[in-house]
Amino acid sequence: MISAATPPPATDDDWWRSAVVYQVYVRSFADSDGDGIGDLQGIRQRLPYLRDLGVDALWLTPFYTSPMIDGGYDVADYRDVDPMFGTLDDFDAMITDAHAHGLRIIVDLVPNHTSSAHQWFTAALAAGPGSPERARYLFADGRGAHGELPPNDWESIFGGPAWTRIPDGQWYLHLFDPSQPDLNWRHPEVRAEFEDVLRFWLDRGVDGFRVDVAHGMIKAEGLPDVGFSSMTTGQRQVELLGKGRLPYFDQDEVHDIYRAWRPILDSYPGGRMAVAEAWAETPQRLARYIGPDELHQAFSFDFLDATWSADSFRKVIDTALAEATVVGAPTTWVLSNHDKQRHVTRYGDGAEGLRRARAASLLMLALPGCAYLYQGEELGLPEVLDLPDELRQDPAFLRTGESRDGCRVPIPWSGELAPYGFGPAGSELSWLPAPALWRTLSVAAQTDVPGSTLELYRAALRIRRDNPALALDADGVTWQESEPGVLAFSRTAGATVLTCAVNLSGAPVLIHGYGRPLVASDELTEQGSGHLLPIDAAVWLEQR
Repeated sequence: MISAATPPPATDDDWWRSAVVYQVYVRSFADSDGDGIGDLQGIRQRLPYLRDLGVDALWLTPFYTSPMIDGGYDVADYRDVDPMFGTLDDFDAMITDAHAHGLRIIVDLVPNHTSSAHQWFTAALAAGPGSPERARYLFADGRGAHGELPPNDWESIFGGPAWTRIPDGQWYLHLFDPSQPDLNWRHPEVRAEFEDVLRFWLDRGVDGFRVDVAHGMIKAEGLPDVGFSSMTTGQRQVELLGKGRLPYFDQDEVHDIYRAWRPILDSYPGGRMAVAEAWAETPQRLARYIGPDELHQAFSFDFLDATWSADSFRKVIDTALAEATVVGAPTTWVLSNHDKQRHVTRYGDGAEGLRRARAASLLMLALPGCAYLYQGEELGLPEVLDLPDELRQDPAFLRTGESRDGCRVPIPWSGELAPYGFGPAGSELSWLPAPALWRTLSVAAQTDVPGSTLELYRAALRIRRDNPALALDADGVTWQESEPGVLAFSRTAGATVLTCAVNLSGAPVLIHGYGRPLVASDELTEQGSGHLLPIDAAVWLEQR
């Protein structure tokens, strides 16, 4: 048995400790003007849907001014909205309405790099070697007799070298695409700039930030080689994913940045927060990003990476809860996001993948902590695997052949023909095409349909919000004895006990002794004093 520490009583400032956060990939959520691209007004129009779904907050992917080489993660102006998505006035209207609906807003912050179109970088290119303008980025002379070789052997996450040479002979660092030059976070102007950017959006009412590549902003002094040439392909992949100690990931000095940010967040009312997208070599190093003087949360991607087995899920959950106890902060649970294949497809695709995805969602939503949902997972959307190559826009595709576009296809709202209500009535445009299958998975097709994935999520989120055993101040996880291949745990608040049971055994299992079913991912069959839980299914049961 393992139990997470009981957290303090909930206050308004504690909202993020147990929130359900819905990730909005802005470009693919809702299009208000018919140009085939989602926008801020589209989000504003769909806020009632998100309120009724039962989520607590929205995390918006970047909507800033950008050339859109990497879907907005190449920012040219951190204080303005790209015309593709609307205007600052549209943002202000959207956040005002969101707050009126009881929804908080988290925005993406991209501090590791800017766009090559950012005014700082264009000034750096014009100013020349050794200039103050270049000092804001990581420019270096090359190796070789004439500087014709990159300064070191670092490789880009998107494939190929992490350095690009410019006409005057110097090289600049980009851990991602060449259009995303890395900033020099040892430069005081860079630190001051982002502290001001934080205040700019906090003043506009944002409730939090998701910090992109939070582990990558500081590079080791001297920019030493990694030694990629002596590694196997598998070893290099592990390193590039951030699970090894690279000289450009998880450097100790990065924590100085977050210790400077935390007082800024704490100076605003209402529990303003920040969550790190951080990768580290060990759970202990990841935990260093969280604390009363640094960030509030860090994504735990191990749950997303768990295999479909009781042992795998239990190991991940036990580890995450133990870490949460050590750092005094809640765990974050994630099954899908804009960078990963949708979990319906990861779990086998088709009917099997959907069954498992529905069960995994109930498992996740019963755990203590904060859950992050990716848009469309409440509809049971699979990955779109057959997009034509010429339509793919992920910059990694051109370098590695791997693409994240399949999880970014605009979600279906209604209708029999693509793009399924993504835009206003009569609009036929969509920046990526939706497959014919999605007409049966649209919001309209699933609303008020018993057993649909959408209604499953609505029911689970309603229970999560109302049931005392799933509240912030309820007890943590207590594992129950169960059949092999079945994961079962209980959470308790006073006289109320809620048990979540997930059948990963490969055969139907009789569940009994835990009370009445509240919600199940598949149809249960009464059998004696219990219920037969189908294969790849989960159920919540309650005793009072």
